[in-house]
Amino acid sequence: MELVDKKVLVTGASGFIGSHLTEELAKMGCRVRAFIKYKSSGDLGNLEELSPGLLEKIEIIRGDLKNPDSVKRAVKNIDVVFHLGALISIPYSYVDPREFVETNVTGTLNILKACQEENVKKIIITSTSEVYGTGKYTPIDEKHPLQAQSPYSASKMSADKLAESFYNTYNLPVTIIRPFNSYGPRQSRRAVIPTIIYQALTSKELSLGSLEPKRDFTYVKDTVQGFIKVAESDNSIGEIFNISSGKTISIRELVETIGKIIGKELIPNKDQKKIRPEKSEVMILLGDNRKAKEIIKWEPKYSLEEGLKEVVKYIKQNLNSYKLERENI
Repeated sequence: MELVDKKVLVTGASGFIGSHLTEELAKMGCRVRAFIKYKSSGDLGNLEELSPGLLEKIEIIRGDLKNPDSVKRAVKNIDVVFHLGALISIPYSYVDPREFVETNVTGTLNILKACQEENVKKIIITSTSEVYGTGKYTPIDEKHPLQAQSPYSASKMSADKLAESFYNTYNLPVTIIRPFNSYGPRQSRRAVIPTIIYQALTSKELSLGSLEPKRDFTYVKDTVQGFIKVAESDNSIGEIFNISSGKTISIRELVETIGKIIGKELIPNKDQKKIRPEKSEVMILLGDNRKAKEIIKWEPKYSLEEGLKEVVKYIKQNLNSYKLERENI
């Protein structure tokens, strides 16, 4: 499918990945509608970082995924839906699992129903590598068993299965994309890479959670291209695709790598408050990206070091904003 001039909807458009995807789609010449959660303050989240000229080309719709009327209004007359809207904080899912079910599961149901009613041509549902849990084997391919090691991962797993059921039952043109640990500019200190870099720029001693888990980090521009390739491919409907670098690194090694980039020897300290419950911690995520390479012709372009340098540059330029940002769960 050629995306240029198509009417596309991005849910969660004010978020980290959503803002980058919205920006790229608008630059490509898509007619972009951005669905963001209503706030009385009226702020646009990360979309405020887009150039004014580009932002004025984007239609902003405010609402709530949990509200079917909001969703129907957003999906009306749309060709392609990129559904990224979700609650994503794993620690907060321990505190309020019901909110994750209502937003991530019911919200996805509302999207699927609206797309069915509007005869949307393609729906890309955003999953997460967290649905795999700790790898029973690595690299993890799309056939790996799903393991709910947190209420967050359980909610995303449920959303995936709902989407799969709409494809099998109603022939809805759904594709599931599973990004592995995306990182890049605009990401909040809730994520491990920005919190390491911010702390490293302001101190040599770091306060972190467990240092042993290994993650597969993918630069956000590569992740965005994964979304676009999935939407463009004629062979992606009904499929699941890992979007991953195919490499893994421990948090301890990540600290060392960032220290070398910044030019500072860093001392990582474990903060017990930041350590997940033992059975909930995913110890290793390493994605097998061969299916994406073969079917949608996607592969990552950025090395971890290249991506980290971009994030260091961005956080240096926005250090005051990161200082003001509270390290919420």
